[in-house]
Amino acid sequence: MVHSAYDSVELISDCPTKIEAISSYGPKLLLGCSDGSLKIYAPDSSGSRSPPSDYHSQSLQKEPYSLERNLAGFSKKPLLSLEVLQSRDILLSLSETISFHGLPNLGTIAVITKAKGANVYSWDDRRGFLCFARQKKVCIFRHDGGRGFVEVKEFGVPDVVKSMAWCGENICIGIRRDYMILNSTTGALTDVFPSGRLAPPLVVPLPSGELLLSKDNIGVFVDQNGKLAHEGRVCWTEAPTVVVIQKAYGIALLSRYVEVVRSLRAPYPLIQTIILRNARRLLQSNNAAIVALDYAVYGLFPVPLGAQIVQLTASGEFEEALSLCKLLPPEEASHRAAKEASIHIRCAHHRFDSGDYEDAMEHFVASQVDITYVLSMYPSIVLPKTTMVVDPDKLMDISADSSYLSRGSSGMSDDMEPSPLSHVLESEESAALESKKMSHNTLMALIKFLQKKRFSIIEKATAEGTEEVVLDAVGDRESNRFKKTNKGRGSTPVTSRAREMAAILDTALLQALLLTGQSSVALELLKGLNYCDVKICEEILLKSNHHAALLELYKCNSMHHEALKLLQQLVEESKSNQVQPEVIQKIKPESIVEYLKPLCGTDPMLVLEYSMLVLESCPTQTIELFLNGNIPADLVNSYLKQHAPNMQARYLELMLAMDENGISGNLQNEMVHIYLSEVLDWYADLSAQQKWEEQTYSPTRKKLLSALESISGYSPEALLKRLPADALYEERAVLLGKMNQHELALSLYVHKLHLPEMALSYCDRVYDSLAHQLSSRSSGNIYLTLLQIYLNPKRTTKNFERRITNLVSPQNKGTPKVGSANTVKSKGGRGAKKIAAIEVADDIRISQSGTDSSRSDGDADADADESGEEGGSTIMLDEVLDVLSRKWDRINGAQALKLLPRETKLQNLLPFMGPLLRKSSEAYRNLSVIKSLRQSDNLQVKEELYEQRKGVVKITSDSVCSLCRKKIGTSVFAVYPNGSTIVHFVCFKDSQSMKAVGRGSPLRKR
Repeated sequence: MVHSAYDSVELISDCPTKIEAISSYGPKLLLGCSDGSLKIYAPDSSGSRSPPSDYHSQSLQKEPYSLERNLAGFSKKPLLSLEVLQSRDILLSLSETISFHGLPNLGTIAVITKAKGANVYSWDDRRGFLCFARQKKVCIFRHDGGRGFVEVKEFGVPDVVKSMAWCGENICIGIRRDYMILNSTTGALTDVFPSGRLAPPLVVPLPSGELLLSKDNIGVFVDQNGKLAHEGRVCWTEAPTVVVIQKAYGIALLSRYVEVVRSLRAPYPLIQTIILRNARRLLQSNNAAIVALDYAVYGLFPVPLGAQIVQLTASGEFEEALSLCKLLPPEEASHRAAKEASIHIRCAHHRFDSGDYEDAMEHFVASQVDITYVLSMYPSIVLPKTTMVVDPDKLMDISADSSYLSRGSSGMSDDMEPSPLSHVLESEESAALESKKMSHNTLMALIKFLQKKRFSIIEKATAEGTEEVVLDAVGDRESNRFKKTNKGRGSTPVTSRAREMAAILDTALLQALLLTGQSSVALELLKGLNYCDVKICEEILLKSNHHAALLELYKCNSMHHEALKLLQQLVEESKSNQVQPEVIQKIKPESIVEYLKPLCGTDPMLVLEYSMLVLESCPTQTIELFLNGNIPADLVNSYLKQHAPNMQARYLELMLAMDENGISGNLQNEMVHIYLSEVLDWYADLSAQQKWEEQTYSPTRKKLLSALESISGYSPEALLKRLPADALYEERAVLLGKMNQHELALSLYVHKLHLPEMALSYCDRVYDSLAHQLSSRSSGNIYLTLLQIYLNPKRTTKNFERRITNLVSPQNKGTPKVGSANTVKSKGGRGAKKIAAIEVADDIRISQSGTDSSRSDGDADADADESGEEGGSTIMLDEVLDVLSRKWDRINGAQALKLLPRETKLQNLLPFMGPLLRKSSEAYRNLSVIKSLRQSDNLQVKEELYEQRKGVVKITSDSVCSLCRKKIGTSVFAVYPNGSTIVHFVCFKDSQSMKAVGRGSPLRKR
C-alpha cells in the first residue's frame, strides 16, 4: 500500500536560466545553467548562513532558497554534470572537459585536457580514482593528493559508453545495448547481459558494493563481478533515466514523475509517486533528494521514520513497518524495541483474524509477549492458578512515545490502537469465534508457539530450582522461602514466577497436543523434564483415557502409588476385556515389572508390595527384578515368606543360580527346608495311599538331593531330625555324609537302598575331596570302610540303628567325628578321644576265622536279635571283589587282605592282586633305579672332591702376599679357590674380621 515516505518541497521556483546540472554543498545548491554560468542558492533564513567550515555538518533546509552568488562564464559551454567531492572539498564539473574547482572559493585546481569530449564519468572517492569515457576510449586518472591528477590507464572499448560506475577494482560500463565489466588493470571486457530495447543502459552503484543494472523498466542486482546477486527484481513503471539510492529507498526519475520509490527489500513494492513535470536531473544529498526541473528545484525530504511506521501500521503494512524499525538510530533502541513488539502484536492479531495462524504465532514469538496473553485467546485451555499479575501496558504499548512518533505535516495521530485486552474480550461475543479459536489449525499454531517459547522458560525454571537447592544446601533458609520443586515435585504447588510460567506453558501444551490427536508427542513431553500441573492434567487424561500419558505424568511427579494402582487396574481390565484391543496389547503384567525396575534402588518396599500382584502371572520376570535390582535377599525372602510362600523357593533357586557365593547360609538353609517340607508332604500323601517307593523321585525331591549335595550353608543335624525313620534314605545318606558319618551313609546305600554303585560313587567323592588334604593312605580308608560293611552286614546294620538313634536324639547336640571304621560316641575330653581311638583300632582288627569276631558280648546279643530280623544276612563277597578290582590303586592292599575271609579263593583276587603286584613291582624297580642313580651321583661328587683336594701350590722366594705385598717365606699361608691368589694366613684372618666389622657397621647401612 502506498504511503508518504517523502515530502516534496519547492526550493527554487524562478531560476532565470535553464538548469542543466545541479549539486549541493552543505545547505547550499549549485546550479549549472545553459549559458555556462554557475549560480549558488542559499536558504532565505539568516540563521542558516554559517561559516564554510560547518558546511559538511549542515543539510538542506525545507524552505525557499534565494540566489546568493552568480558566476557568469564559469564554463564556455553548458555544464553537463556537477558533483561535490566532499572528502576533498572539490567541485567536479563536466562540460567540454572535466575540471576541478576548490571549495568554497571555486578556484580552478586542475583541468584534464584529455577528457575533452567526455560524455560520462565515475568517481571512486575511497581511492581517489576518476574514470571517464570519450568516444571509444575509457581513461583512468588518479588524484595525487595535491592539485593534480595522474593518468593511470587508457583502454579502448567497442563503442561509445553511455553509462559507467566503479565496482570495486573494476568498472561496469553500458555500451550499445549491453553491460560489460572492464578490468581496470588489464582492460579485459566481460559481458554481463543485454540492457534491453526500450532504454539505454543505466548503471547505479549501491552502498553495499553491488550494482543495480537497468533492463528497460526492470532493475537487476549483480555483484562486482557481474554475477547475479540474488533473485529479486525491481520493477519501475517505465524505464528510468536516473536512479539514486537513499537509505532503504530507490528514487527513480521517469519522464512525467518521480517514483518514490522501491524499497530495497523484496518484494520491492511501490511506496510513493510524486508528479513533477519536465524533471531533468535527480541528485542525492546528505539528507534529501534533489529534483531539478527546467527552471525550478524541488527537495524530496524523508518523512520521519516514526511517522512512516505509524502510517504503515495503520494501513496493515506490518512487514514494511518492521523493516523501517530496523532503520531507527541506535540511541532510540528502547523506542525501537517497544515499537517492534507493538507492531508484532498488532500484526499477530491481524493474521489471526484473517486465518493465518502460524504467521500470527511467529509474530507473537517475535513480540516477546507473555504466553498468558496468547493463551487468553484460547478460553477452553484450562490453566493453573497463578499469582502473577500481567501488566497490560507491558503487553502492548504502541503509544509509548507519541511525541517521538508524531509528524507535524502528516496530520495523523498515533492514538490508533485499541486497549490491550480488547482482543480477549471480543472472544466472548459469539460462539462461532470460540469454535474458530479451538479449531485444529489454531491449536497447531499454538503448539508451535509454545514449543518455541518452551526452551527459554524451562531453562529459567530449572535454574531457579537449582539455585534454591544450593541455597538450601548452604543453610540459607531466609532466601529459600519457596518450597523446593523439581521433576519429582508431586502435587506441591510452585510459587516462583519462572516455574509458574513453566507450569502454565507445559499444561497448555499438553492439552493442545491431546486436542490435536498428537498423543505420542504428549507422551514424549511427559517423559522429559516438564512442569505440567498434576490436577488439571490428571483430570484431562482420565477423561480422554490416555492411560500411557497419565502413567508418565504420575511417574515424572514421583506419584508411584497412583501409577501402580492405575497399572493394576488396567491389567485387571485387560484380563476381562473391558478396554480397547490396542490398550490390551500394551498393558500387560510385565508393564508393572518394567515400571518397578527404576524404583529398586530408591524404594524397595514399594517394589515388593506391588510385585506381589504379578508374581504368579510372570514369576521369572518378577524374580529377575529382585535379583537385578540389588534388593537385599534377606528382605525379599522374608517378604515372600509372608506374602507368597509358594514363590520363595523359586526366588532362592534363581538367586543361587546367579551367584552361588552371593546367597547367605541362612537363605541356603531356608531353601533346603522348603524343599524338605514339600518332599515330606509328598511322602505323606503317597504313604497314605500306600504308593510310596524309595526309588520314586519327584521334581522337588530331585531339587532337594541336588541342593543337599551342592550347597553347604544348611544345618544337616536339623534336617536329619525331620526325616522319617523308614524312608528317604538317600537324603539321610547325603546328610550323614555332610556330618562325616561315612560309615552310616555307606550302610544306607548298601543295606537300605541296595545301590552298591551309589556307595562306590560316594567313596570316590570322599576320596577326591580328601586327596589334596590328607595322605593317600588316609583318604583310602573310606574304601576299607565300605569293605567292612560288605563283609559284616549284621554288625553294620545294628550299628547303623544304634548310632542313628544317638544322632537324632535331643541330648546329642554335637557333630561326631567318624574315622575310617566304626566310631564310638563319647562326651568329649582327652580321655574320650583316646578311648575312641583304641575302640576304632579294635574294630579294625578282624580275626582270620570270621568277619565279626571282634564284637563284644553285648553286641553279640544285639546281633542275635538282629539276625532274626534280617533273616540271616550273609557277607557280600562279590561286591567286595568288585570294589577291589575297580579301586585297587586307591586301597591299601595289605589292610584289604586282612579283612577278607580265609576261604576267599586266590583266583577271585587276580583282578585285584594282578595290577596291584604289577604296580608294586614297577614301583620297586623304579625305586631301585633311582637308588642306583643316586649312588652313582654320590660317587661322582666324591671323586670331584678328591680331585679338588689334590691341588698343589708352589711357594718360592719370590712369592708375595696379595694383601700386604710381603714375601710369604716360611709363614703359614692361605690359597684362594682360584688357586693363584696366595696370602698370609694372618692377613687372610685380618681381612675376614675387617669385612665382618664393615658389614655390621651402622655407617654402611643406607
